[in-house]
Amino acid sequence: MEIFTQYIITFGWALTAAVSMAIAIGVGLKIFTWISPLNEWDEVKNGNLGMAAILVSVILGMAIVVALTINARL
Repeated sequence: MEIFTQYIITFGWALTAAVSMAIAIGVGLKIFTWISPLNEWDEVKNGNLGMAAILVSVILGMAIVVALTINARL
């Protein structure tokens, strides 16, 4: 029974981490698009690979920060 409890706890932490990551990246992207003078999503739709690379780096940067923050709390 103890192992089942550990699985439930692990699942709870994984769900918490996933929700935290989704919220943080969503808010971070909104802030990034708000302070930027360009419409990034239109540029990506038009095939601007440079803007796509910038958005990918922003997403990965925020994901690394959130993941390290979640890991530090454990």
